[in-house]
Amino acid sequence: MLSPLTDGSVRQSAPPATLHAAALRIEALFLAEMLKSAGLDARSGPFGGGAGETQFSSFLRREQAEMMARAGGIGLAESLFEALKERSDDTG
Repeated sequence: MLSPLTDGSVRQSAPPATLHAAALRIEALFLAEMLKSAGLDARSGPFGGGAGETQFSSFLRREQAEMMARAGGIGLAESLFEALKERSDDTG
């Protein structure tokens, strides 16, 4: 589906699967920051500490957040998806 841009050019609207994937990524990023703020970091990690854990704890947090988002998360992805879909429908 094509939709006009403000400069008069035309762009293709994103398909729903792309919008949903973007919404999941946003929720995962949000959840990763919340896990970090909640103290899920190298000091409380499951591996016993050390320089390696400090370096790689962000990877663990990010993966856990992505799994949480894919499993339904806190509903942020669905809200974002609906808003993105509505905006896409309005421009199309």
